Amino acid sequence: MAVEALSAGAVARRLGVAVTTLRTWHQRYGLGPSQHVPGHHRRYTAADLARLEVMRRLTAEGVSPAEAARWARQAPETISGGTVRHRSGTVRDGGGATIPVGRAGPVARGLARAAMRLDSAAISETISRAIATDGVVDTWDRLLRPVLVGIGERHAATAALVEVEHLVSRCVSTAFATVTMTRPAFGPPRILLSCAYEEQHSLPLEALAAALAEAGVSHRFLGARVPLTALLDAVDRTGPAAVVVWSHTRFTADPAQLSALLAAPRRPLLVLAAGPGWQSDTLPAGVMCPTDLTEALTLAVAVRDSLDRSAVS
Repeated sequence: MAVEALSAGAVARRLGVAVTTLRTWHQRYGLGPSQHVPGHHRRYTAADLARLEVMRRLTAEGVSPAEAARWARQAPETISGGTVRHRSGTVRDGGGATIPVGRAGPVARGLARAAMRLDSAAISETISRAIATDGVVDTWDRLLRPVLVGIGERHAATAALVEVEHLVSRCVSTAFATVTMTRPAFGPPRILLSCAYEEQHSLPLEALAAALAEAGVSHRFLGARVPLTALLDAVDRTGPAAVVVWSHTRFTADPAQLSALLAAPRRPLLVLAAGPGWQSDTLPAGVMCPTDLTEALTLAVAVRDSLDRSAVS
């Protein structure tokens, strides 16, 4: 399949490396874009991309950048069937050392490759660029979830990739925290976000927090493993309009937590049971169970808007 001429950003996303890495390879080893149109930035051709793929593959295998560049500068015809030979043996593309991302696009595949290399700079740059371009919800649904699910599948099958999961999770958390810190929120915090008791998987809730911040909705985020008594104390002191309780597994999805919220003296207008841990047929009456991040965001924003309209009238 022919590859159109690409910008540095597009090539970085395909390879799962930082743009600064491409610049270094260009300046030090001559692996830069070769297509030049007067009045425009140079762009990478299919042959350029093939050479950079060799460079990325070999350096990931521990070959020195200088030696990898010598191989990469050779004609792309030396690459056959995704295999290239060098002094240390044969390097094959992918194989068992890849993260499956289903039908996700090239950006997700690039992020998965960066994750396997434990390249935190490339991971962070890819996530930040996606949030700036597509927003929090699309970045979560189309980029991060496929990669995180792929890591989980590989771990379930091999018991490996714990270090990959930890590093990617940290990069995702940092990116979402940056959104919440840099986006102005309007009005008092009306939304309270909490993980269920003993629930440690907080990334989806962090995604919701970032999406709320992106929408200008003020909120409070309590984080992972919140005991019921602490959650009820927070509700009593702050009087939130909506409370979202996240559960990833059935083990942490105790409906008694939701019943206690409904019986609280300062009962929230809306209680959301978010996450795959909750079973809809076990939820107390009056609790809503959003199916995805978009629905949770929509419900939370609707409650905020309803209160704002009531205050004005």
